[in-house]
Amino acid sequence: MTAQEGFNQWTVPWETPEMPELDALRAGRLSVPEFSVEQDQIDTYRRDGVLYLDGAFVDWVEPLRAGLARNLENPSDYRFPAESTAEGEPGRFFDSYCNWPLIPEYREFLFKSPAASLAGKIMGGSVAQFFHEHAFAKEPGTQRATPWHQDIPYYTVSGDRNVSVYVALDDVDEDVAVRFIRGSHRWGKIFYPKVWLDGADFNVGDDGYSDSVPDIDADPETYDIVGRALKAGDTILFNFKTLHGTSDGVMRRKRSAFSTRWLGDDMRFLQRPGETSPPFPDPGMVTGDRMREDWFPILWRR
Repeated sequence: MTAQEGFNQWTVPWETPEMPELDALRAGRLSVPEFSVEQDQIDTYRRDGVLYLDGAFVDWVEPLRAGLARNLENPSDYRFPAESTAEGEPGRFFDSYCNWPLIPEYREFLFKSPAASLAGKIMGGSVAQFFHEHAFAKEPGTQRATPWHQDIPYYTVSGDRNVSVYVALDDVDEDVAVRFIRGSHRWGKIFYPKVWLDGADFNVGDDGYSDSVPDIDADPETYDIVGRALKAGDTILFNFKTLHGTSDGVMRRKRSAFSTRWLGDDMRFLQRPGETSPPFPDPGMVTGDRMREDWFPILWRR
């Protein structure tokens, strides 16, 4: 399924006939729980573009696993299902996004966990505006790297105040965990996005991108790479501009994760050339506009 076909599964993004939590939030009858954030954590995030929080969402592991199981068992019922293992390869590398209106456990996480508060406080500023969620699963036996990439080239946004809140849903060995290059969000470069299936660049030649991602694995000592084993419920916060990826090590056990993406005060719509994730063929916005709140609700205010 192409991104455009996935988009056509619904008429207006994010809206469903029944969204009582969102209605209550907008009417001031609901507020998300608060997360306690220390100043040194904010400083680390701003400096490194990545921050680890041990056990931050351990209570949400089982509900999110249940939501992901819906996604995995009937992928065609949900938006943007993607398989990134080639035919004949062992294992399975699945991901899907923009399903929070359709999967109740995802929606519960958004409105009843302190994720929005954590995102808002770590970004600084006055709001945490929800962008979308993204769920991943690599099955045992999979030997497929996630290529080094930034997230922001895939997105129709620009700005610096943003964060992904990545919750591990399984224990993860260090050799197959996500790795990050500390400080790469401050390089001042937006690299071409990558095709996950083969690691090739796309949108090559379009304005707005600096270059291809350097061959980091060919000279790893040049870069400040951080990666570590995770326990289910451990959480990684990282900037959309922070380079990250995984090795092609063999998965000895399942590795799944649930990531929510958040926008802060300075984030604006950016009409990128080529295909984006999520794709917006008729967004009702022009470059420089604030992201529309009917599609991207503000879930936390300072």
